[in-house]
Amino acid sequence: MYTPEEYEKFIKSAYAGAGKPAADYAKKRDEQKYHKGDDGLWWQVQFRDDTYTEACPVTTENWEIWVPPADPQPDPNKVTPEILSELAFNSIKLPTPPVELQPRADRLLVNLGTRVAFKGDLDRVWTTASLDYKGVQLAATTVATPVALKVDAGTADADPQSCTYDLVKGKGGYTADSEGAGCNVTYLRASGDGTYPFKASITWKVTWTDSADPDGPPQEPGLPDGLSTFEQDVTVKEAQAVNRSTGGGHL
Repeated sequence: MYTPEEYEKFIKSAYAGAGKPAADYAKKRDEQKYHKGDDGLWWQVQFRDDTYTEACPVTTENWEIWVPPADPQPDPNKVTPEILSELAFNSIKLPTPPVELQPRADRLLVNLGTRVAFKGDLDRVWTTASLDYKGVQLAATTVATPVALKVDAGTADADPQSCTYDLVKGKGGYTADSEGAGCNVTYLRASGDGTYPFKASITWKVTWTDSADPDGPPQEPGLPDGLSTFEQDVTVKEAQAVNRSTGGGHL
């Protein structure tokens, strides 16, 4: 965060007129002369939000630390590409599964096959987190690739209740051939006055590279799979049969 001169200016402005223990902290740094004349930089803990108290407890001893160049001792606060990959992982946005029921969700019938149509192709999604500050340049890119679509009928009275389609790479992205997969849902009982909670979810395989290039070589350790979901209440009715009789008569 700071050169020795910048750190001195920061301390004297941020802690001017402060009471204890902040005043003692500023006095301690003043007695250290802010490492003026030494090679290195002052590092400072930074947080994305207010959840840091449990995730990363800090004290005046580790809130800001002096780090010499090429310090052979591992620094627990030092930013690495792996840390940046986790930051990118937490920031990545996965699209909702582009599925559509045929027939429509309000026109499903008992014992009538319901096709889960995959509308549109999905492509990879990636997010890059980078650091470029005072000569420190690091980057990591998290890449999510869609690999499978799972559908759940929302009731045990369906055949099958759930099934999975593999996503394959096509011309426009990753897609699923749900029409010829033999894995569509058939509801066996009407939903009555209520509905069934139909759900479709896509599993994303997540990898990361140690650069801003999403096509760079994947790094270890890997990252957990991602999941995006689509939910819809469906109404299933009994098919109504109509019998028409023809009678004879005389004029």
